[in-house]
Parts: sequence; C-alpha cells; structure tokens
Amino acid sequence: MVVLADEALDQIPLIRSPKLGANFSDIPVVDLSMPGSAEALVGACEEVGFFKVVNHGVPVELAERLEAEAIKFFALPQLDKEKSGPPNPFGYGNKTIGLNGDVGWVEYLLFAITSAPLSYTSMSFLEEPSARSFRSALKEYLQAVRNLASDLLRLMAEGLKIEPIDAFSRLVMGEQSDGIFRLNHYPKCPILEKLNCSLTGFGEHTDPQIISVLRSNSSTGLQISLKDGTWVAVPPDQESFFINIVYVMAGTQVLTNGRFRSVRHRVLANGLKSRVSMIYFFGPPPAERIAPLPQLMGEGEQSKYREFTWGEYKKASYKSRLSDDRLGQFEK
Repeated sequence: MVVLADEALDQIPLIRSPKLGANFSDIPVVDLSMPGSAEALVGACEEVGFFKVVNHGVPVELAERLEAEAIKFFALPQLDKEKSGPPNPFGYGNKTIGLNGDVGWVEYLLFAITSAPLSYTSMSFLEEPSARSFRSALKEYLQAVRNLASDLLRLMAEGLKIEPIDAFSRLVMGEQSDGIFRLNHYPKCPILEKLNCSLTGFGEHTDPQIISVLRSNSSTGLQISLKDGTWVAVPPDQESFFINIVYVMAGTQVLTNGRFRSVRHRVLANGLKSRVSMIYFFGPPPAERIAPLPQLMGEGEQSKYREFTWGEYKKASYKSRLSDDRLGQFEK
C-alpha cells in the first residue's frame, strides 16, 4: 500500500487507476418498456449479477433534486456536518465505514427507512427549517424508488415462474421490512492529480439485501469484479439505475440456492471530480426466515445453506469487514 503525505489519507489504500476508456461495455440493460423484460432481468442476474435499468418511470428530476440537496449538505463546514454523526449505525460518517476498521475517501449520510408510513432516520440538520426542501426531495425520491424496486422484484418472480408474483416483493415492502438509504459523497482530492492512482472510496464488498438500487451523478468510480476476478469500470449514467438484485448475499443468492451469481463491487475516488451516489437497500423483516424457495429447487436438490433469520445474518454482518464472506458461516 502506498502512503500519501497527508494525515487524513494515510490509512486509505491507493489503487492504480484504470486506463482511459477502460469501461466495461457489456453491462446488461433491462428496458422496462419492452416485452420480455422479465426474462432479460433473470438472464442478467444469472450471468453478471448486475444490470442497468432504463425506461424505469422514475422522473430524472427527482434524483437531480435530491442530489442538489445532498451537495449543499456536504458543502457545509465539517463541524456542522458532524452534528448529525457519528453513525451508530445511522447518521453522518466521514472516512470510517462501519465499526471494524474499514476506511475510504467518502463521507455519507445513512438512514434507516420504515415502510408504513414511509419515514426515515431523523438527523439534527433535518430538523432545521432550512432543510424543508431536503426533506421533501428525500421523501419523493424514496417513494419513487420503492415503487421501482417492487416492480423489479415482481418481474424477477415472473421471469423465474414463481407464484405468487409477490414472493420476493412482499419480503421488502411490509411494515417491518428493513430498509436502508445511503447518500455517498466522494470529494475531490487534489493531491492525486499528479499520480496515476485512485483512492479507495468504498472498498470491495457485496450488498447483503434482497435488492439495492443505485443512482449516481456523471462521475466515474464504480467498478465490478467479473467471473475471472478482473475489475472493470462501469460507465456512469445519471438517467438510469444500476441494480444489484442478486448480490444480496443473505437474500437472493440463498433464496435461489446459488442460481443467481453475486458480484463484488467497489468505488474508486480519482480525486479529479467529486462523485455523489444514492443507494436504497431493501431487506426483509428481522424475524423473516431465509431459505431457498421450493419452486427453484430441482428434484433431489439439497439446500446449500442452513435456514437462518434476517436478524441473525444482519448481526453477523455487523461484526465483519466489507470484504469478508458474510454468508460462509451459514453454508451447510
């Protein structure tokens, strides 16, 4: 690991920047306006474990409004931002990710989301009258993406020929469902301009939920790991959503008994342009028991995982590092 001569950066790993133009052009695209979108979605889950959704029905203006509000918050003086932290686990965080030693060139807001009625973790800055537009933008965006996630999970059930059609969506749309929303900001880092390196923004990991819905601005940084272990850059597209619907290690990978492959991903901060991303994670209620769906088990096929509750998995994941295999302890 190269160490930079800056006290704020000395614990964050440097990674060689990808070559210019080295974007991965084979990201599956699921067009929700076209016939066959359910089959296309399932194919993307099986082959790559990651895909882009277009013609999704979420107005671009909703994301742009929330992004603008997030930028205003992250531009506040550091002491003002820290009034909404530290994250425990929700709130404002800066460079420290979780409680087990992970760090990155990132600051963030982490919210717990409840479903009925739709609400989110309160933070000190949101209680100010000046945050009215932030609160409005956040709630409208969350509701729109929630509807999109429900549609995608119903399409997944349709593509897998599972009945009832809400077999997946009911897990994450109920009153006790476990939702999390993250706003990430990867600031500029002028010290990197003369180096052919990027800082680790958010280290390699897999998402544990049933589905995660990502939207970012036009800045690069997101990478996924292919089957052969090669890291490739995902071209940004601020009008579309990127979906991790299978690397939900304790979710869909178990529910499908390994039929859907998982994808490890990370974010690099190149220091030249700031990146803002927003990710809505959808999980089941803590007491929900997670096991492969019988409809997806072949005759005589045995489950690869022992049954466990979402709460058990979540408790175990909080004790792990980002790059750990959090599902290994639940394998048979």
